Amino acid sequence: MHEHPDALTVDLLKPDLFRLYSARPERLFELIAGNPDAKMVIVDEVQKVPELLDVVHSLVEQKRKITFILTGSSSRKLKRTGIDLLAGRVLLRTMHPFLLSEAKAIDFGFALQNGLLPIVCASETPADVLNAYVELYVREEVQIESMVRNVGNFTRFLEAASFSHASVLNMSNIARECAIERKVVEGYIAILQDILLAFKIPVFTKRARRAVSSHPKFYFFDTGVFRTLRPKGPLDRPEEIDGAALEGLVAQHLRAWIAYSQHDNSLYFWRSRKGVEVDFVVYGERELVALEVKNSSRVRPEDLRSLEAFREDYPEGKTYLLYRGSEKLRIKDILCLPCDYFLSHLVPDMAIGGIQ
Repeated sequence: MHEHPDALTVDLLKPDLFRLYSARPERLFELIAGNPDAKMVIVDEVQKVPELLDVVHSLVEQKRKITFILTGSSSRKLKRTGIDLLAGRVLLRTMHPFLLSEAKAIDFGFALQNGLLPIVCASETPADVLNAYVELYVREEVQIESMVRNVGNFTRFLEAASFSHASVLNMSNIARECAIERKVVEGYIAILQDILLAFKIPVFTKRARRAVSSHPKFYFFDTGVFRTLRPKGPLDRPEEIDGAALEGLVAQHLRAWIAYSQHDNSLYFWRSRKGVEVDFVVYGERELVALEVKNSSRVRPEDLRSLEAFREDYPEGKTYLLYRGSEKLRIKDILCLPCDYFLSHLVPDMAIGGIQ
């Protein structure tokens, strides 16, 4: 909205506008008729009044010279109502937490501890903002919109799911932990994806030469959100949490890089049935890159074995080890880079293979 100060704006987070447009979505016709010189209309949080999509559809069909920008933080209500999603008439763009390459004032240590949500990066008390943010999602997106019948079960599920961050997703284990049915867990996972709080990445199977795992890996969309949800206590090893946070930070960067780049790439992981795993595989028209993430300050021979196994199957691919040290190394033709260096040089439309 700051980038387009002259646009007509409908902010559905404002209670008065939400009530007006909920009662009469066709009010948008009247707004545009009253501003005939308007070239752009922004509707923020459109999922709160999904019927507005029908109005926008009608206006688009009239071929008026108006650009519509529709933003939202959840797709679930839109899917549930079966509203026309303007297929073929709109461009879909996703917004992600900051990349370190664009947030020059944010250092790697802050990002690893607090994540890269803009509202958190701008706060003097990031932990308090993260706690409020997580509470807001549970209360507003889940409870108020009646996505689940038992908010208490969902809250326990969030805690249990935090142990699966950066891991192969095992819904049966989560169900046992929460004492709920597996189908309920599947529904909860779908809710997290629909409200953009989490995502899954599939296993890389293209031209596979050996049997590979079929279960996806699971991540919360921001490292700070993961740390806020993850319980901490005497039995929780800090290095285990830090390792999952580091891998999640790399995942969210790769996901944002893919979304913001013009080239067609996809994010995977690779894991054989014998348990040999590479954390990430980026595959696209000009990329086949495997990346392993290690929360250690030095490179050990065993850290390279999964990348060596991957290269046996995909010799044309490039292999990277990202670690917590400070030196750039090349060992057995595997480029070992400090994780902070790699992330700060990850720029949309620049090939990962160009990071040296």
